[in-house]
Amino acid sequence: MFDVAVIGAGVTGGMIARELSRYNLSICILEKMNDVAMGATRANSAIVHAGFDAKEGSLKAKFNVKGSEMMENVAKELGVKYKRNGSLVIGFNEEDRREIENLYARGCANGVRDLQILEKEALHELEPNLSDTVECALYAPTGAIICPYELTIAAIGNAMDNGVALIRNFEVGSITKVDDHFEITAKPNGDMQASVDSTDAVDKAYAVDPVNAADGAATPLQARIVINAAGVYADEIAAMAGDTSFTINPRRGEYILLDKECGHLVSHTIFRTPSKMGKGILVTPTVDGNLLTGPTSVDISDKEDTTTTAEGFALIIKEALENVDSIPFGKTITSFCGLRATGSTGDFVINAPVEGFINVAGIESPGLSASPAIAEHVADMAAAQSAALGMTFEPKADFNPYRAPMHHFREASIAEKQEIIRKDRSYGKIVCRCEGVTEGEILAAIRTNPKAMDLDGVKRRTRAQMGRCQGGFCSPHIVEMIAAELNIPIEKVTKSGGNSYVNVSRTKEEV
Repeated sequence: MFDVAVIGAGVTGGMIARELSRYNLSICILEKMNDVAMGATRANSAIVHAGFDAKEGSLKAKFNVKGSEMMENVAKELGVKYKRNGSLVIGFNEEDRREIENLYARGCANGVRDLQILEKEALHELEPNLSDTVECALYAPTGAIICPYELTIAAIGNAMDNGVALIRNFEVGSITKVDDHFEITAKPNGDMQASVDSTDAVDKAYAVDPVNAADGAATPLQARIVINAAGVYADEIAAMAGDTSFTINPRRGEYILLDKECGHLVSHTIFRTPSKMGKGILVTPTVDGNLLTGPTSVDISDKEDTTTTAEGFALIIKEALENVDSIPFGKTITSFCGLRATGSTGDFVINAPVEGFINVAGIESPGLSASPAIAEHVADMAAAQSAALGMTFEPKADFNPYRAPMHHFREASIAEKQEIIRKDRSYGKIVCRCEGVTEGEILAAIRTNPKAMDLDGVKRRTRAQMGRCQGGFCSPHIVEMIAAELNIPIEKVTKSGGNSYVNVSRTKEEV
């Protein structure tokens, strides 16, 4: 039996698992996909919000401001790229100015540091490429940017290094309360069988394999505490435990990503004045040097619909060009769409409706920013319930909060790179020309917790396939590397799990 099962391997679930791994507990993360960070975490604005937007007194405001202050240190511990570049909420007219003044007052009430309202001249000195029609802005120096999936991979990897088990391709089918614990069963998942990373942690919690019994039938997974961090599906998971007090409605947001040569156009994150649908179309640099524009904001009913649309792109281009002059959209390298888990309460849902069952739901923006603070709070909630469930929360003497950065080779000096190559020649072979990613980095991604199991997993860990050619040159070689490392046929390598096979069959016999 596990002490804690965390459902959902997004940034919230990952940060919670890492926080809990500070204690002598048996913990597992249940993820329905083939990799971590596959839901809202995979596709969002990558912004660490300062905290001026959320309503005073809300959970969003409380955890945003605290989480934003925590994030820089968390990023250092986990070896994750982070830049405190500051943000601007721009206004074009007197109506916008009034809203900016409201945001300033709200931010001050929420405890955001160093907020300022800038007028046109000072604003354009700070950001020369802003449209000349911009008249004023709210300046938040504590705003920052980060890579959300890099943060999640690092947090879950650090949790696993501290004893947490990751169980992939485990889609929860039922949750049943039995005495002092819950029994969790998985839905059938076609050809993608659930797989367990960190066998030692499983062996400590189970006398038998929690995924497949000897006869091949699924075995219920048992946990004293269940933490529901299931993103857009959090309402369905809560209902399995008897809580129907809220619903989650997906809100679709499309983005356009431009080449690195465009990343210098702005240095701050540029927001428009917000509406009830969100913060509008933003323009921001990324920590990797690209320029990101978006998102759109459309409420939908399909929790899997991440299609992109001509209408969405037209809106992004129109509003982004109103914000910043001469954005060269001809240098677009990719586009994508993400879903926000918009809750029916208007705020984060963080509660314990049933003893031992904790909801962490409706974690839309500013969820990424709030995630370190949410993790601390949820760990405290779990500790408060532990005594009644026969558990003790004892800190680990050997907990290690640090993790080596995934991008250490790329950022090393020439002398340091030469030394790394002397020790491991695979770092001397470039696989991805666009991003300069080496064979050694790709092998490390496949071998390091949580291990990359497919093409997109390698992409998120190394940036191979993220450049101008979008994998046209390097992906065939990466497929071969994944197949060799995982000891599977090339035909079984997928782009992103499920049935997304890259190669259908062989055209020639192997020699």
